Amino acid sequence: MAKNTVVKKIDWLSIVFYMLLVGIGWLNIYSASVPVEEIGAFNINNLYGKQLIFIGLSVVLILFILAIEAKFYERFASIIYIVAMLSLIGLFIFGKNVNGARAWYGIGSFTLQPSEFAKTATALAFAKYISDIQTHIKNFQDQLKAILIIAIPSILILLQPDPGSTLVYSAFLFVLYREGLPGLYIFFLISLAFVFIATLKFGIPITLAVIGTGIVIYYLIKRTRNQKKAHKKKIKILPMILYFVTCIAVSGATSYIYDNVFKQHHRDRFVLWLRLENDPVKMQELKRDIGYNINQSETAIGSGGLMGKGFLQGTRTRGNYVPEQHTDYIFTTVGEEWGFAGTLFVVLLFTALLLRLLFLAERQRSQFSRVYGYSVAGIFFIHFMVNIGMVIGLLPTIGIPLPFFSYGGSGLWGFTILLFIFLKLDANRGNDWMEA
Repeated sequence: MAKNTVVKKIDWLSIVFYMLLVGIGWLNIYSASVPVEEIGAFNINNLYGKQLIFIGLSVVLILFILAIEAKFYERFASIIYIVAMLSLIGLFIFGKNVNGARAWYGIGSFTLQPSEFAKTATALAFAKYISDIQTHIKNFQDQLKAILIIAIPSILILLQPDPGSTLVYSAFLFVLYREGLPGLYIFFLISLAFVFIATLKFGIPITLAVIGTGIVIYYLIKRTRNQKKAHKKKIKILPMILYFVTCIAVSGATSYIYDNVFKQHHRDRFVLWLRLENDPVKMQELKRDIGYNINQSETAIGSGGLMGKGFLQGTRTRGNYVPEQHTDYIFTTVGEEWGFAGTLFVVLLFTALLLRLLFLAERQRSQFSRVYGYSVAGIFFIHFMVNIGMVIGLLPTIGIPLPFFSYGGSGLWGFTILLFIFLKLDANRGNDWMEA
């Protein structure tokens, strides 16, 4: 596609949303990291200076992505995926341990997190497989292969351990549902997650009793409705039994997973989130220690009121009360300095981008582009929902960045690549010969 054709056909509204999010994100990184004595000056060695360099390099990435032929991303999706998986495996040998996770490659003072790029690679490989003419998503074997593409990076990232980044891969399940996977699968997987959480909170007997009661009620409702029909169908009991057996297995394995797979800081966060500690003294100690970030985050956001304290006027932001405020907790700066009005604007901006991506995905002529587009929207949604839910205390702290806002080159470049490959595919949709 000629260069001027790309300029004409690219979705400029998405680019405007991208520029606004990156720009507002940088302003908040500046506010959260600039020392008082440097206000009004510019220091390339400070976090805000480095982020500006990352933004500049993102522009180079964008130009590179748009210059490549659109079919390249589909043609070489498998190779890109393999390279990304090898980069994740390499972390266990050459990776740098930061905050208890071996998730970065260290190059001098610079670090690179391959999991941020593995999302794009997985989305490409996933879209490539689903759109293959020999793939039938309602075929059980094809479903297993599609899930395997998602499971490989998920497991590799979980072993680092980085459960936050692993959670992002649940976004692909909703894409599978869009492409024809029965909704029962989604219910099955989500319900097992709830079984795990309920077992931690209430124990095995109560959890299984509630599930068993629910299955019996479901069976009775199905039988009552079936008796009223002229053509009665046999109610399948075996799937209900298998589901209950699976719940028993998950509930029984919860304690082992919690004690042996999760690290201590992960367990502490679940204790705080689910109020698992019965000793009020220990609970208060956890709130002061593990819950310090959340308490300070909620206080900072609440202190912003309706219109905020003003740019560079946040007392908790300027006083560094909230740890990691330039990364995972960057939204607290928005809440304190921009207030409810500012946080609402940012939320609406993210929502607008997500809705735009869904609109673009749905209008694609090739299934590859559509699946990839839905994957992009799903990944952004999980990041957005979990990060803000974490910051305001609705979800446990699991360490997941806010797209285009949180400080870091790997995150910004990963999200930029993810988005602009799709915008390139969308700009090329008129040349697609495959039918959706």
